[in-house]
Amino acid sequence: MVSSLKVNALTHSTRRNQMKVAIIGTGNMGAGLASALAGAGHEVAIGARDPAKAAALATRIAHNAVGGGIEAAAKLADVIVLALPFGAVAEALKAAGDLTGKVLVDISNPISADYKSLVIGHTTSAAEEIQALAPQTKVVKAFNTIFAQLLAPEARQGKMLQVFVAGDDAAAKDVVCTLAKSVGFEPVEAGPLSNSRFIEPIGEMNIHFGYFLGKGPAVAPAWVAV
Repeated sequence: MVSSLKVNALTHSTRRNQMKVAIIGTGNMGAGLASALAGAGHEVAIGARDPAKAAALATRIAHNAVGGGIEAAAKLADVIVLALPFGAVAEALKAAGDLTGKVLVDISNPISADYKSLVIGHTTSAAEEIQALAPQTKVVKAFNTIFAQLLAPEARQGKMLQVFVAGDDAAAKDVVCTLAKSVGFEPVEAGPLSNSRFIEPIGEMNIHFGYFLGKGPAVAPAWVAV
């Protein structure tokens, strides 16, 4: 079983805007983001409660991705994507160790077990709750309105989909916008982290369109100027 990662495990690349990114989670969203980001030339480390699952996913993705435990992956990265259900985030943050100064990307929607409603909202959001759990980090909300099936650039067939990016730290938001652009998305400035209270219901509405209103998981919301 792979339980740790070595700092020198990631191969250096000279591609412009390359970043060191940890993906915490091996589900559909985690796998999709890890594959897209590694394919775009970023240094990707995958972390999971089961290090063997993370290592196996890294092997499938290739592109010099590596996999292991949550803390080991987090140590390698400047940007950490929490590709987990909201309810699993607190435990993962405890396992991640010292995250001081890191950019945390929250992609979750705090949804009920039947996917039909939000369990928190209006006066707070998943992103704000995560920021409270990890005050030493810079939390940015992004990617919560994109289905896993649309993360691969080839799945979008040249269509430019939007990613709403909210956060309180301008530099952290710039980092996440750069990541989104690198895999073919159009980042949309969505204001402070508190605006996640509005972005997360958009994610839930997209789930209803995709799975309860017959549109399928090939739809995404867009903010269109006319």
